[in-house]
Amino acid sequence: MNLRKLFAGAAVAAVALPVIAVSAPAGELTIPSLVYRTGPYAPNGIPFANGYADYWNLLNERDGGIEGSKINLIECETAYNTQQGVECYESTKGEGAGALVYQPLSTGITYQLIPKASADKIPVFSMGYGRTSAANGKVFEWIFNFPATYWDGATAIVQYIGDREGGMDKLKGKKLALVYHNSAYGKEPIRTLEVMAEKYGYELMLLPVDHPGQEQKATWLQVRRERPDWVMMWGWGVMNQVAIKEAASIRYPMDRFIGVWWSASENDVLPAGAGADGYLAAAVHAPGADFPVHADILKHLYDKNKGAGERDRVGEVLYNRGLAAAMWTSEAIRTAMKMHNTKDPTAAQVRDGFENLKVSEARLKELGLEGFTYGIEISCANHSGPGRAAIQQWDAKAKKWSIVSKFYDRMPEITGPLIEADSSAYAKENNITARSCN
Repeated sequence: MNLRKLFAGAAVAAVALPVIAVSAPAGELTIPSLVYRTGPYAPNGIPFANGYADYWNLLNERDGGIEGSKINLIECETAYNTQQGVECYESTKGEGAGALVYQPLSTGITYQLIPKASADKIPVFSMGYGRTSAANGKVFEWIFNFPATYWDGATAIVQYIGDREGGMDKLKGKKLALVYHNSAYGKEPIRTLEVMAEKYGYELMLLPVDHPGQEQKATWLQVRRERPDWVMMWGWGVMNQVAIKEAASIRYPMDRFIGVWWSASENDVLPAGAGADGYLAAAVHAPGADFPVHADILKHLYDKNKGAGERDRVGEVLYNRGLAAAMWTSEAIRTAMKMHNTKDPTAAQVRDGFENLKVSEARLKELGLEGFTYGIEISCANHSGPGRAAIQQWDAKAKKWSIVSKFYDRMPEITGPLIEADSSAYAKENNITARSCN
């Protein structure tokens, strides 16, 4: 893989118009896809959108849809702009028999859609992003953010750092820095990291980076001056590339630099070349195209010129993220169909499917995804799933990611009180009576 091919899709997409499908015939499942194939975050948005589209199209081509119902995927271009994202929601929610679920692919858009979609009774699946306290299904009945939240990710990263230092007690006196996108997304882990700093005695440095993140000289001069023991990153798009190159330029050790799972793609490390070797990042699924589902995608789509992107980019981290999002969504729809004995579920029934979703390790094997990720079980009270994350590492010579740690469990003693406080405040502000979930 080379850089020209990596970013070729972004250049083509820059002149693309939003793709809006015609209304779906009766019996088809309408799935809007809010994408950003244009704009400053397109290099990251494109592979996710391709993985998301390929999985839905695989179900249509190989299986005839879900339980016999074809999927009508509607792409709408947001350019990672919150206003455009809301406009896409408003323009697509009435397509066909009605949109069944939204994947906003933006924390900013998610925040805006939470009250709108809840009022319209359409589920939102903000997979591993968005408002963390939406994990509390008692308050956020229509919002799901499994398999893990940003607060779970923060605890996993700090646990990994603790392991590397010889135990959590060895964090006392250490200096940890957070380089973060100066937005709702980037600010999400701060309170969790502050609470953990109070508990474990480390010093937390906060280093915001303004959109889009191309200018970071001052940030990394401060890192060089302060010499933190570890640097964590909540970045997105070009910000990640610039941060990794700047870190390499000051010779910051890459094996002590850890990004969240949105700072963990090939796009982020390839521009730095050998300088990115050893960089670490959180992960909720495996990288690579070595799973049976990828073979099916190549056979049923790319061999027939029906793939959404470039063949040699199948299996990239963000491609796999989009694939995972579509897989879990399709399983929620399948669950809804079985629960309500219908091939044509409503959005409200799909919400039931999400809230009763169980994807076991055996089911993952049936889907061609054994070892790709972990099983999940969602409930009325828990919309965020198991909350587990591992750490992956970049090998610049081999140009590949590899999982290098165990999957760390969330720390409910840290995140639980924060979720309860934030969701309770949201409920009070919006006059929401929490469900009992008995």
